[in-house]
Amino acid sequence: MPFHFQALEIEGVILIEPKVYADTRGFFMESYKRSDFEAAGVAGFFVQENHSQSRNGILRGLHYQCAPKAQGKLVRVIAGKIYDVAVDVREQSPTRGKWVAAPLSAENRRMLYIPPWCAHGFLVLSEEAEVIYKTTEEYSPDHERGILWNDPQLSISWPIVNPILSERDQLWPSLPSAAMPADVEISRVKAPGTTPTVK
Repeated sequence: MPFHFQALEIEGVILIEPKVYADTRGFFMESYKRSDFEAAGVAGFFVQENHSQSRNGILRGLHYQCAPKAQGKLVRVIAGKIYDVAVDVREQSPTRGKWVAAPLSAENRRMLYIPPWCAHGFLVLSEEAEVIYKTTEEYSPDHERGILWNDPQLSISWPIVNPILSERDQLWPSLPSAAMPADVEISRVKAPGTTPTVK
């Protein structure tokens, strides 16, 4: 199989490591294969792809969309390195408010799948970084929501204390006040194994 899937400690969050074929000419890898991803619990079609560039110390997040436009995201880095974070925002979830994180970089070529019931954010650790992410729903400004990046209820261990934020990202509410992505259909994750939460 050209991918290794690890289910993290929030339902549906999956760390993906592609198999890389490298030689003196360079390398080749598959970055997405629908049949393998669906077998690992990453269900649904990707309908939009976004590409962002950010410099060192910039933090984007924590973002999500409400139903019926809740988005699953497949995140990967093609230049630089980021600290990628997912937070469970489901009201009735036993892991509500729990977060997991993974370093993603152009060097390790790992990807993170973030299901529709999670908020997402990342911090740039390198001089600059370029991030590409596919989504299972198109961007909808009317359904966009967010949670404050340093919400004390979450206690996310960001690698730096004073990141660079947009004005909007400084003004999101805390988790108890945030509108939840209700009515999201949850598919059970079939990916084997777990990996420790970064906390």
